[in-house]
Amino acid sequence: MTRIAVLDYGMGNLRSVEKAIERVGSEAVITSDHEAAREADGLVLPGVGAFARAMERIDELGLDDLVAERIEAERPVLGICLGFQLLFGSSTELGGAQGLGLVEGTVEGLEAPGLKVPHIGWEPVEWAKDSELTAGIADSTPFYFVHGFTPRPADDADVLGWAAHGERFACAIARPPIYGVQFHPEKSSAAGLALLANFAGICASVPA
Repeated sequence: MTRIAVLDYGMGNLRSVEKAIERVGSEAVITSDHEAAREADGLVLPGVGAFARAMERIDELGLDDLVAERIEAERPVLGICLGFQLLFGSSTELGGAQGLGLVEGTVEGLEAPGLKVPHIGWEPVEWAKDSELTAGIADSTPFYFVHGFTPRPADDADVLGWAAHGERFACAIARPPIYGVQFHPEKSSAAGLALLANFAGICASVPA
């Protein structure tokens, strides 16, 4: 059975992610232990809350080095919501903070004049390219979002999906073995489960 480590740094919606991974037939291990993460076939970096505080916790636990190490070993990593944003170089939130720097770009406030921010609700996602992560998921499929900030990737070639709330924003990236989504697949019904099943398949396909 494919084992996926859900990284616990105290700021994630861990149980719902764990349950969703288990629903698609994989084993989920919630952990901040480096050895347990190394034994997994892939990593999920979840997250809810403030960017700067998340990075403080990640640094304290050494998870920044761990994630970089697993990527170097070609193990798939999926960032979800705040975890997606943390993959980038920096954020302007609350005065600014440095991110993991695994994908070039900055995280900035969502520009949605006249609309409510944070952006909460379902939005259709347009796929920018083909990817194993989104195989079998139709273009314009709705996913569930909760966010007030959005990454601005430096290279459009990294962008896997676009959505809109006021501005059009990059809501998914794929630069294997790095993947990330701004929406919550664990809260996005059948389409979200399909995406997590695809991620598990990607993890299972990497040679031990």
